Amino acid sequence: MITVTVCVGSSCHIKGAREMITRFNDFLTKEGLEDKVELKGTFCMEHCGEGINWKINDEIFSSSSVKDGAEMFQKKVLEALNGREPDGSGTGLG
Repeated sequence: MITVTVCVGSSCHIKGAREMITRFNDFLTKEGLEDKVELKGTFCMEHCGEGINWKINDEIFSSSSVKDGAEMFQKKVLEALNGREPDGSGTGLG
């Protein structure tokens, strides 16, 4: 099982973290991945100026918008489920 954690601190919340969590959850439900991916929230990931912050296991990503985050999430989750490390392209911070 992989763990996806989304920052719900004030900066990320204002930028759209709640909507991003909804989109992440919708994707997991649509693809039937709820038993393979744990989705949870946390407070500050200490990258407030970067965008909406989230991570897969221990690799932190920052998304400039909810749309960008949802698209990156789909790609990175599928990579992780296929046994590959996320490729590090895009706005990964970790």
